[in-house]
Amino acid sequence: MSLAPAVPGKGQSAPAPAVSQAVLNVVSSLLEARTGQQIAAYRSWRIDTALKPLLRDRGLATLDQLVARLLDGHDAALADQIVDALVNGETSFFREAPVFDQVVEAVAAVEATGRRARIWCAGCSSGQEPLSLAMLFAEREADHGKPMPDIVATDVSEQAVTRTRTGRFTQFEIQRGLPIRRMMRWFDAAGNDWAAKPELLRAITVRRHNLVTDPPPVGTYDVLLCRNVLLYLSAPTKADVFTRFARALRPGGVLVLGAGETVIGQTDAFEPSRRLRGFYERAARLPRASAA
Repeated sequence: MSLAPAVPGKGQSAPAPAVSQAVLNVVSSLLEARTGQQIAAYRSWRIDTALKPLLRDRGLATLDQLVARLLDGHDAALADQIVDALVNGETSFFREAPVFDQVVEAVAAVEATGRRARIWCAGCSSGQEPLSLAMLFAEREADHGKPMPDIVATDVSEQAVTRTRTGRFTQFEIQRGLPIRRMMRWFDAAGNDWAAKPELLRAITVRRHNLVTDPPPVGTYDVLLCRNVLLYLSAPTKADVFTRFARALRPGGVLVLGAGETVIGQTDAFEPSRRLRGFYERAARLPRASAA
C-alpha cells in the first residue's frame, strides 16, 4: 500500500504546499518510521487532503492541532490513524489485467511439479488484488478441477487489513475493473455496497505486516506481488526490502512489481525473468541481509 501520488499534468505546476513545515516534519517522520515511505516536499499538499477526514472526526480545525494532539501522547490510536490515512493507496480489481494471466501461468508451472503454489500479495490495500486472484483460481477450480493456491495478503494498515477481511466495497469500487458477470457470481448486494462471498474470502489469509520492519509471513512463496508499494522508500530501505523478498521466494519464484517499477539498478537480489515478461526472479546468489 503506498501513498498515492498525484503528478501535475503537462504545463501545470505542482500544487502549493498546504501544510506548515512543522506538520510536514512530524507527519513525514511518523510515516517513514512506521512504513519506510517518504513524503517529498512537493507532495506535502497530499497530507492536507488525506488527513481532512481525521480532522473532522476529531473535531479539530487545523493540522497543527492534530499534530499537537499526536505529540501530547494522550490519544493512543491517533498515530495509527494518521498512517492509515496516508497510505490509503490506489487500487482496483484486475488492475493491469495481463499481469493476472501471467500469475496463472506461473502457478501452473509450479503445479506441474506436483506442488501446491503459494502467493503473497504484499501491500494489498483494500483487497481488490488478492480477491481478483481468488476469483481467477476459484473459476479455474470449478471449470478444470485445478486446486486453489494458498493466497496470503498483507498490509501495514489495520484499516486495509480489516477491509480485505470483510471484502465489502462501494458501488464505485466494485465497478472498477470487475466485469458484471464476475460481480454477480462472486459478490452479494449489501445495502448500497457489495460483499464478497464467504467462499472467496476463505481462500485468502489476511495479516497485518510491515514490509520494512517485520520478517516475511511464515513459509516461502512462488509468486510475490508488490505493486506500486516501494515507490516512496529510500534507496537503502528499498534494497533491504528486495533482499527480504528474495529470501521469501522459493528458487524459481517470481516477483511482480508495478508497471513503472524495476529492480534494475536497485538490487542484486533479483534479475528479469526469462520466462515471464515484466516479472523478476530471485538471483542465484543473494546479497547478505542487513542487520536491521
